Amino acid sequence: MNAMPRMVRVRQNFARGAVPDTAATVAREAGKLAAGLRPGARVAVAVGSRGITNLAAIVRGTIDVLQAAGAVPFIIPAMGSHGGATPEGQRTILADYGVTEAAMGVPVRPSLEVQEIGRTPEGAAVVCSTEAMAADGIVLINRIKPHTDFFGTLGSGLLKMAVIGLGKHAGAAAMHRAASWIGHERSIRGMAKVIVARAPLLGGLAILENQFHETAKIVAIPRAEMETAEETLLEEARALLPRLPFGEIDLLIVDWIGKNISGAGLDPNVTNRWVQGYIGGLMREDRPLPFVRRLFVRDVTPESHGNAIGIGLADVTTTRLVRAMDRRATAVNSLTSLTPGSAKIPIAFDTDREAVEAMLVSLCLDDAARQARIVRIESTLVLTEMEVSETAWADVSGKPGLELLAGPREMGFGADGNLPPVAAGG
Repeated sequence: MNAMPRMVRVRQNFARGAVPDTAATVAREAGKLAAGLRPGARVAVAVGSRGITNLAAIVRGTIDVLQAAGAVPFIIPAMGSHGGATPEGQRTILADYGVTEAAMGVPVRPSLEVQEIGRTPEGAAVVCSTEAMAADGIVLINRIKPHTDFFGTLGSGLLKMAVIGLGKHAGAAAMHRAASWIGHERSIRGMAKVIVARAPLLGGLAILENQFHETAKIVAIPRAEMETAEETLLEEARALLPRLPFGEIDLLIVDWIGKNISGAGLDPNVTNRWVQGYIGGLMREDRPLPFVRRLFVRDVTPESHGNAIGIGLADVTTTRLVRAMDRRATAVNSLTSLTPGSAKIPIAFDTDREAVEAMLVSLCLDDAARQARIVRIESTLVLTEMEVSETAWADVSGKPGLELLAGPREMGFGADGNLPPVAAGG
């Protein structure tokens, strides 16, 4: 067996702002969207597939407000091609987050049927959920954060949910087709403009999360403000995004990828490996920081139901992750978003030790056990604590906000050749 680097456990001490009272904030903000509803109005509450903290409580609180206003709410999955682009697959994803008919007290209507409601100036068809169009009102619930496919004044949020979520599989495919020629932001904004004008939108609840994956803000955006209000919120979300404190990483080990973690499986805003491909060369040249030379992904989250999109951004993986893949669900999602590279299966090893050893050899270092900058994280969503090699720690130990918790100790593998959970021990 080759010698392994010694690792230390490190904490990033992000500044923690005030965390709002979820129930009280939802009651206040959702009340703004429910104002003026007539008794008996049918309202579609659109809920997506991301692992948003307090999602079930936010959805239930919104339903309670709507019911108190005399409305008759129901839930529709708003998640494009996720869940294998099937009604039951999308219902199951919602159930994983506690959003069920029993818990919410209202029906879940997962139909993927859509109807065309207009066209963009470029001639692209805009479609919207038939269930949503038949309602008297629509309330969107989504988190605002930087997108994984593009940069701009718009990210992942309410407008994107209006286009891709309410548009179902057909709408997601249409948006990405248009984006391939005119760009994502222009495509989303053009389609969203049609939806805001012609669908019975009441508005949406925009959610921001901090670096600890806690609810940092919930704010109502009424229909009249939907095309502009997200820009300021996106800048707030960008400032709250957790990031790796390293400049160069020789080997990044990611325990979990998954749709509940990021739309891309693992967030390119953290890794700088983007969904349209990456360069595997060892020389940094002019590539941005952090520069990750080798990336090893170990497992896919149960909440992803086998959708392992993002696996193609890694250099190596495990045979257990490959066995856990639902190849159809992964393919549908990657082809709908026109990112086939993100579903490619990299070299797979039977054990973590084999994968790490292969990557250390591939770095072409004289003494990888002593020289390699290794960082191990739970996921790109959880960057508060991590394990790093002594060499990586030496690079950043003087930075403010970083704390050495434990170590050093040799990277430990179990009798089965696999790493223990990243949160275990220190």
